[in-house]
Amino acid sequence: MKVLLLGSGGREHAMAWALSKSPRLTKLWAAPGSEGMGDLAERCALDALDPRAVRAFCAEKGVELLVVGPEAPLAAGVADAVRAAGIPVFGPGQAGARLESSKTFAKDFMLRHKMPTARAHAGGAAEALAAVREFNGRCAVKADGLAAGKGVIVCTTLPEAEAAVATLAATRAGGTLLVEELLTGPEISMMALLDGKTYALLPASQDHKRLLDGDLGPNTGGMGASCPVPLDAALLARIRAEVFDRALKGLAAEGLDYRGVLYAGLMLTPEGPKILEFNARLGDPEAQAVLPLLDADFLELSLDCARGELGLERVPARAGACVSVVIAAEGYPETPTPGAALTPEAADGLKDVLVFHAGTKKDGSRWIAAGGRVLSVVGLGADLAAARERAYLAVSRVAGPGLRWRKDVAAKILGRRIVA
Repeated sequence: MKVLLLGSGGREHAMAWALSKSPRLTKLWAAPGSEGMGDLAERCALDALDPRAVRAFCAEKGVELLVVGPEAPLAAGVADAVRAAGIPVFGPGQAGARLESSKTFAKDFMLRHKMPTARAHAGGAAEALAAVREFNGRCAVKADGLAAGKGVIVCTTLPEAEAAVATLAATRAGGTLLVEELLTGPEISMMALLDGKTYALLPASQDHKRLLDGDLGPNTGGMGASCPVPLDAALLARIRAEVFDRALKGLAAEGLDYRGVLYAGLMLTPEGPKILEFNARLGDPEAQAVLPLLDADFLELSLDCARGELGLERVPARAGACVSVVIAAEGYPETPTPGAALTPEAADGLKDVLVFHAGTKKDGSRWIAAGGRVLSVVGLGADLAAARERAYLAVSRVAGPGLRWRKDVAAKILGRRIVA
């Protein structure tokens, strides 16, 4: 089967790795792809945000499945254009992708369909300032549009919240702001595959959004993730009923034929799970921790979703655990400094270790940092402690000066310490 994958980050490298394991795959292109995934996919000079160009490429090359990694092509309507040409697409259309591309649309969708979420107000800067004062500064200020994981500022004081409004209002994504009351509790990422009629849950994972150890510092696109997260049967049943069952019914009621990933960022509050956000694709870095654990053919799953033939309630997973640690350039997320040397090949001989490239490039024979988040270093093990040990052993070999990473990824799960 001929497959085109859109994207170039660590998530897309992990997706290319997962797709390449399928015996059905005969050809994999990546647009734009990356040098790091070069042994898995052929890079093609194609604007992944141009629906007509992507459709023309698929028709010319005989692509049999389009897999969309990041959110921007979905928001641009690429899935709609290719699907209209009769080619299966793993990724929702532009209308469904509004669950991610517009936080106010997503919030209104949650409220329309009686889904558990925080109280919130939306509007321009003036309305946002009034809202942060109503919440006495204990709030999350969010830019309405896409902001590559950097459009949310969590605040605990009024001066912080007022500054957050000013910062986000000045961004391209912040013409409208959403201000939510501050919720408390551990966060988890729940992702499901949807085929337009049914859904199947992926294993629960936990992201580490803050830059610094101890969940300090600014929000980032994600500094690491672990999988699985132990959820008791009652909690999982509640998440199914109150989040994904209602989301599926809501999508159907609004005429949205949603085929792809629906990501729910959840906070487990004392009152129960509440939705922080929806995304219309696999999380990054969650994908790097979830995909290696799947006991299923990712190409087959993607194709079944695209054709409306999923037929599962839960995607099977292998026993064990996976931990992904993100290595970033100094200065990330504000002003990452490029050029730091990397040695991803130093992890090649390590058992149960994977390295996924994001912001890297070749400089002669060596790898250097060329973006904010540059590598995801992944360890697998019989449990989270073993997976974490393998991941950090690999980090110590591949990263050097000029790079940063959190030292406490997966040290706690749901607020409970798992390592000494």
